[in-house]
Amino acid sequence: MYTSQEQAGRNATASRQTERSAPGSPQSAPADRQGERSDPGSRQGAPAGGRGLHALIRTKDGWAVQHAIVTVTDLTGQQVARAEADAEGVVSTGPLAPGVYTAVATAAGYTPAAMTAIATGSGAAELGTVVLARQGGVDLPPPGIWTLDPAHCTIAATAQHLGLSTVRGRFTQFAGRIEVGTDPETSSVAADIVAASIETGNGTRDDHLRSADFLNAAAYRMISYRSTGLTPAGPDRWIVHGTLTLAGVQRPVDLDLAYLGTGPDPWGGLRAAFRAETELRREDFAMTYNQVVRAGVNLIGSTLKVELDIQAVQGASLP
Repeated sequence: MYTSQEQAGRNATASRQTERSAPGSPQSAPADRQGERSDPGSRQGAPAGGRGLHALIRTKDGWAVQHAIVTVTDLTGQQVARAEADAEGVVSTGPLAPGVYTAVATAAGYTPAAMTAIATGSGAAELGTVVLARQGGVDLPPPGIWTLDPAHCTIAATAQHLGLSTVRGRFTQFAGRIEVGTDPETSSVAADIVAASIETGNGTRDDHLRSADFLNAAAYRMISYRSTGLTPAGPDRWIVHGTLTLAGVQRPVDLDLAYLGTGPDPWGGLRAAFRAETELRREDFAMTYNQVVRAGVNLIGSTLKVELDIQAVQGASLP
């Protein structure tokens, strides 16, 4: 049995022990703080919860760079955060301690971009839209397969006539695809043209062009081009190296290619536009037919200027 004084002392001791073990008591706080420091996703001094660094990673023509990585370092060079862009090109980290940071955005095939990020008292740092340029200062559409849309393409050839003017023709039947690599220089082009689809607006001339004097369309139905490499030639410009098979003859042919941009179409697809040109010597493809109309002047010029205006739809087939 305890006296009333002894019982009061025992009750006071039990109360103090209960207070020390309570989750919100000062004695429990060091353990909580130790747990916070061991969390790899947190930074000492950063506000708990909320948003940290936020950015949109885009190409020059506004499309998401889905595989981009943003690395954040403090003024001592220590990495404090790292995040990968999602399917929309959005990068988000956890809250940062207030201060100044360096953020570097990188992605395969693109030139890294570094910028200063300032974290506010809430731990947020807004970078806005970060534009990544293709390595070498040149651009191409997003990686993947793109299919030529013949209804919105033109493949034309121009020849000199009588040394005075030009005759322009175009092919109306063709198919092709472009495969853009994550590394632009691994991209490829393949196209096939029906030789007999040449049209110049004059039936007699078209029949002659289809004959053995020129395209020999009866014996060689298709004209084909296969790329073998790609070399940057300046902003938005490339030299496409490849092999042209024409009238049964194969010759290396380079295309001077300009990338014109990418955008949505009214049918829910994504389209990329290109313009390319090259010059062919007829004799390289055994097209030696000609007539001398007067001294030093031939009926047909010895070279052909080939111009291509291309729209390609993203995907392996047309919608």
